[in-house]
Amino acid sequence: MTNDTLSLGRILRLLVLTIGAIVFLAPYIFMISTAGKAQSDIFSSSLSLIPQTWFYVENFSKALSRVSMVSLLLNGVVVCGLILIVQVVVAIPCAYAMAKLSFRAARLMMALVMLGLLVPIHATALPLYVAFDRMSVLNSYFALVAPFSISVFAIFLFLQFFRGIPDDLIHAARLDGMSETGIVMRVIVPNAWPAITAFSIFSVVAHWNDLFWPLIVVTNQAYATPPLGLLYFRAAEAGDDYGALMAATLTITLPLVLAFLLAQKRFVEGITMTGLKG
Repeated sequence: MTNDTLSLGRILRLLVLTIGAIVFLAPYIFMISTAGKAQSDIFSSSLSLIPQTWFYVENFSKALSRVSMVSLLLNGVVVCGLILIVQVVVAIPCAYAMAKLSFRAARLMMALVMLGLLVPIHATALPLYVAFDRMSVLNSYFALVAPFSISVFAIFLFLQFFRGIPDDLIHAARLDGMSETGIVMRVIVPNAWPAITAFSIFSVVAHWNDLFWPLIVVTNQAYATPPLGLLYFRAAEAGDDYGALMAATLTITLPLVLAFLLAQKRFVEGITMTGLKG
């Protein structure tokens, strides 16, 4: 009786998870299907996921030729990479100081971090744009990277993780003569890779998909990020070639899917350990 109950419970869990997976994957499945259809197939009265005529080669050829897809992907890698590196370099020492060092302003800094989580980029977009315009740095990687160089979410995430690192480990490093910088580099960072990986996924996905800020500061297609490039592609295609548009969208989103699949284990580990050690 117990085995039957357990088997029934496992079946129900798998059923719920399968339904949830299908719901979340439905847009991506529809995108893959549409990327292989001709115009007549897309606007036909019958809805079918399997294309009647396979147009993958034609649609992907348009996606790669109408706009510089390689340049868009390269810009996305450069911008997301620079943002991530600066965010991690700034956030780790800040989080370590608040988690492991005793000083009067620790609670005030924690309060400022929590308040920072409540401020969206939209609230600061106008003053940042005006400042960058006066500095003549619009249409540059600096304009795309600078507003996101400090991530309060990264500081909060690393703070929660560092609180779980034993104080005895840090005291032992100090007795060995390590400076605080040496402790961060040789003790904290090697133990923080799960949290760094988890934050990397959050950061890369957020800024790879960001359209709001690039649309404001970039008018030169040479600095266009992938989502902004899709707008240029749609303009070039007059907005009605949905097969090629879905092929371009699939090309841009595929690197994110591959990155998550490669880092999935560390991502789950980082989120779990951070939550348990908060």
